[in-house]
Amino acid sequence: MQLDLAIESFTQYIQLEKRYSPNTLLAYQNDLAQFQIFIQSIEPKIEIEQIKPSYVKSWMASLKNEEQADARTIRRKISSLKSFFKFHLKESNVENSPVANIILPKMKKRLPSFLTENEAQKMEEISIDEDNWKDRNKQLILELLYETGMRRNELIEIKTADLDSYNAQVKVLGKGNKERFVPLSKNLLESMINYLQDRPEMSNQQPNLLVLPNGKKLYPKYVYNLVTEILSNVTTSKKKSPHVLRHTFATQLLNNGADLNAVKELLGHANLAATQMYTHNTIEKLKEVFKQAHPKA
Repeated sequence: MQLDLAIESFTQYIQLEKRYSPNTLLAYQNDLAQFQIFIQSIEPKIEIEQIKPSYVKSWMASLKNEEQADARTIRRKISSLKSFFKFHLKESNVENSPVANIILPKMKKRLPSFLTENEAQKMEEISIDEDNWKDRNKQLILELLYETGMRRNELIEIKTADLDSYNAQVKVLGKGNKERFVPLSKNLLESMINYLQDRPEMSNQQPNLLVLPNGKKLYPKYVYNLVTEILSNVTTSKKKSPHVLRHTFATQLLNNGADLNAVKELLGHANLAATQMYTHNTIEKLKEVFKQAHPKA
């Protein structure tokens, strides 16, 4: 099978059957397109069963030396290739995967960026203009991200029908189309109900809960810009993305004694390993308490 056709069939599979999010789909497409350009510079009419491990290693070296890609980026791109060849192994289009025994570059552990308790307090104290719809969006977006730990795309895709006011919870569609229910505080539930009642008239036919002033659904860059604008006023940290609020949510829960498995479920993580990265911050807090309180510290 020609490489371009193989990429096309895999893309259709993850889009139509796996139903990956648009962002995830785009990431796979970009990684595979980049790999295709490199491979076809070596063998213009190469078929996927002709791709050797040495070609993959050469691509990795090219990413590192010519494009200055870091270990995290290279690992992600190889992960895309692994998924690609795993699909074609299943479809019997190849007998072996050329990435099966590829050794990935080691990655430095990066601690998640999060707001301190003082910074989070400052964020909550930011005043808004109730008559300005952008400000109303700011308020509810911040509350949802900070108080539930949901991802940006999960927030954007919340439907009005997902809000269960009786049980004070909202249904969230996470990665891999996995549903979970997230509990809502009394104040957050009230904010969501008020927001729904005050939505612009033109948004009546819009199934998504959060809308723009023109009644259309939010888009990722809009949410990113709003959050970045607010966090710029409360923290000096370099990272000011919506994900910082997710990290803050998880870190504060663990710092206050929440069970790790419970935090995993709230975040919608597939496995506990993804949640364990937040325990480092908890350990750092314990060290701080030890230094302040123990006579031998």
